[in-house]
Amino acid sequence: MEVRARTSGQRRRARLGVTGVSVVVAVVTVLAACGSDGGSTPDPTPSRGAVSSPAPTAGLPAPTSPADIARRDAVAAYVGMWKADAQASHTSDWQAPYLSRYASGDALQFLTRDLYADHYNGLVSKGEPINHPRVTSVSPEGKSTSVMIDDCADTRNWLQYRTDGSLLDNTPGAPHRILAEVRLHTDGLWRVTRFGIGDPGSC
Repeated sequence: MEVRARTSGQRRRARLGVTGVSVVVAVVTVLAACGSDGGSTPDPTPSRGAVSSPAPTAGLPAPTSPADIARRDAVAAYVGMWKADAQASHTSDWQAPYLSRYASGDALQFLTRDLYADHYNGLVSKGEPINHPRVTSVSPEGKSTSVMIDDCADTRNWLQYRTDGSLLDNTPGAPHRILAEVRLHTDGLWRVTRFGIGDPGSC
């Protein structure tokens, strides 16, 4: 069985087989429509994590409305997912238990599948992406359980290496547009459930 590795310039794009931002937009539009019923995604198996969520920005007033709290917690989970993925990528630990703290469903499956491909092919990554998430919608009204995020993730400092320390290829990282769905789970935690990644330079 052949397990194909990603190239560093297309890091994380292969998960969804997305060929461009227009496709990502279409996918997430469908996700937003499907996610507007306010239901929660089933709980993944609880795990102990080694990655901490980003701390609230100092100097900003604490959110008070359910929608503002949902925005804050969903963004923290989204950024936490990429930090957890980056940490696991340093050793290609596709079984890292802390991944399920920030991702579930399709998103978790794609993360672990890519990490396993790197493990199988003897690749590790160094660095981490820089995220610029922006909330585009919160639903439903009242008790918010679903948040859509639009991000421009810079992967220029998150590249793949062979285990001997040599860079996999000369393809640089790039900014990628990412559209993601983050949902409130039954254990009270927010997790990314699905995401789509655009072409290099798509934002």
